[in-house]
Amino acid sequence: MSAPVSDVAGTAGAAGTAGPVSPPGRWRRHRSTVLIVVALLAALALVVLTQGPVARGADLDPDNPGPDGAQALARVLDDQGVAVDVARTADELDATPLGPDTLVVVTSAGDLGASTTRRLLGQVAAGEAALVVVDPTEALLDELGVDVDGVALDDAADVPGACTDPTYDRLRLSVDGADGFDLPGCFDGVLVAEGSIGGAGLTLLGAGELMSNDQVLRGDNAAIALRLLGGRDRLVWYVASERDQVADDGVSISSLLPAWIAPGLGILLASTLLLVLWRGRRLGPLATEPLPVVVKAIETTRSRGRLYRRSGDRAHAADTLRAATRARAAHRLGLGPRTDEATVVRDVAQHLHRPEHEVAALIGAASAPPGSDRDLIALANDLAALEEEVRHS
Repeated sequence: MSAPVSDVAGTAGAAGTAGPVSPPGRWRRHRSTVLIVVALLAALALVVLTQGPVARGADLDPDNPGPDGAQALARVLDDQGVAVDVARTADELDATPLGPDTLVVVTSAGDLGASTTRRLLGQVAAGEAALVVVDPTEALLDELGVDVDGVALDDAADVPGACTDPTYDRLRLSVDGADGFDLPGCFDGVLVAEGSIGGAGLTLLGAGELMSNDQVLRGDNAAIALRLLGGRDRLVWYVASERDQVADDGVSISSLLPAWIAPGLGILLASTLLLVLWRGRRLGPLATEPLPVVVKAIETTRSRGRLYRRSGDRAHAADTLRAATRARAAHRLGLGPRTDEATVVRDVAQHLHRPEHEVAALIGAASAPPGSDRDLIALANDLAALEEEVRHS
């Protein structure tokens, strides 16, 4: 049954009189953007919560999977049954028990100071453990009591063992760079064991790169590293930290400066020298010019006159001529340079026996300006005649 016509009309009228639809609120306008941001934050939180432990960034760190890390070697040692304990501070090393079955390997040896070296040696001696120091510095060698100089190898891409120790005699070292020690040892003195040093249980390794993830598979590097670090049941991997150093360890200027400062200063010096050579070169013989340039007075006067004539400023030209006449007349009459105009007019009139008002009309600053170029020329002639009278009277 259809609705009455009046009901339909009333409904239509009510719809037509309804107010305008209000604009959507701020939430409705930005709802999509907010939902996208919330989804991204949730995804980021999920990644952070589900990812594994943060990798260590130090070179030769056993937890660093990067090219300079040593995670691969540490995992192989662990698979071979060697218990690997990692100490990253001197306090952690002090809290780690050491014994005759323990080998302590020190990486990041450049961050060892005098105090941390003494703590390390005391801990190793007390536990009768063996010690391997990787890439020691000259300062550290002095702290260890080893009087030896390091010598950089020109070519370390294929270095034979060539030593009396059968453990490494038939192996070949292959790294990008290494430092040998001036002592009997293997691989041209890169690996020096305790017998050559004289200290019980101390071994020096000048090619830490053979332990890195990037180069451990080159040549016989893996075999050298495993034989060096896997000879005992326990391995304590000490990643030295400069934060353990105390004030009396001493800090050199080079340790405080960034690594790029030396090459940066070299580039700056070379650039300065090149700039000096470039800007200081002679382009030809120097041209000499006598200074100051002498300009004749008549040329200046004529040039100024042409400027006045071009501008048509006869009043300015007349004032300049009158001022010059008053100055020269005052000088002829022995008046001072600061004598006022009235005094100059009075003395000139008395000197020439002429009426004062006539002289004032001629050289006075308040005189009427010439009305034409002819009048200006007549004024110039009259002023020149007046000066001539003053000069000859």
